[in-house]
Amino acid sequence: MGKLSCFGILVFAFLAYIASTEAQLQMGFYSQSCPRAEQIVQDFVNQHIHNAPSLAATIIRMHFHDCFVRGCDGSVLINSTSNNQAEKAAIPNLTLRGFDFIDRVKSLLEEECPGVVSCADVIALVARDSIVATGGPSWRVPTGRRDGTISNASEALASIPAPTSNFTNLQRLFGNVGLDLKDLVLLSGAHTIGVAHCPAFSNRLYNFTGVGDQDPALDSEYAANLKARKCTTPNDNTTIVEMDPGSRKTFDLSYYSNLIKRRGLFRSDSVLTTNSDTLSIINQLLSGSLQYFFDEFAASMEKMGRINVKTGSAGEIRKLCSVVNS
Repeated sequence: MGKLSCFGILVFAFLAYIASTEAQLQMGFYSQSCPRAEQIVQDFVNQHIHNAPSLAATIIRMHFHDCFVRGCDGSVLINSTSNNQAEKAAIPNLTLRGFDFIDRVKSLLEEECPGVVSCADVIALVARDSIVATGGPSWRVPTGRRDGTISNASEALASIPAPTSNFTNLQRLFGNVGLDLKDLVLLSGAHTIGVAHCPAFSNRLYNFTGVGDQDPALDSEYAANLKARKCTTPNDNTTIVEMDPGSRKTFDLSYYSNLIKRRGLFRSDSVLTTNSDTLSIINQLLSGSLQYFFDEFAASMEKMGRINVKTGSAGEIRKLCSVVNS
């Protein structure tokens, strides 16, 4: 009985801790400490994102990469130093853009309310607002995240799902941060916008199993077109390719239609049709309305934005997003 009571107390304490963490991440967290914070972010995005609408795709990717390493704590923004290779230096993050955009938003917030709004919250808010401003779905962004002080390239390489991932690796890496197969399918749907560089998938065209072969899961006509017009050599490191051909500027369901046609660009896209559960989710999305997809995507984005957040007195509020406070 004593052991059971002790166990019950431990469970209750754990649940209370989880509840308190959730409570600290809340809608309108800055309503008292910096009332105009979210409006400042939204106004800046609305004013500037149309000058470079492709940033919407890269910033939502930045948010994704941030949350998969030590949680959504802004650690992806930290610069490397002479004695530390930060997340920015990891292969998955070498093609990230938009750091200056985040820095400009942060500087406006520092002018308004010094030391109040975290860089982690800035990424989360800018990601949502930039997708909305370019015609995509909206989602709730509860705030109150605090910034991490550790950023390690090797952790990013180990934790961020690669475009070359097989299904087992995707399920494992998503599971590691509390995301399920439905989240995997929905968050992959962000590939409906944006571009990729050839090295992310060229092995599917030229050397899939190491013997100069092509991935048999890739539609042959699509592959031939990529080889003829885009990634014309195995060593092309500069050409960019639409992830959702003909629709890369529109947040829609065509990404999933392409998966069914075996025209998912990455292996990590293609393998979503090889599992009965994820295939069922894809078909459910395709049989539903665009609004249904938007609603489901919104739920997964909010869930992702809560991964291992630092709240309360954990972490810090960085003055500059690229540098840990001294």
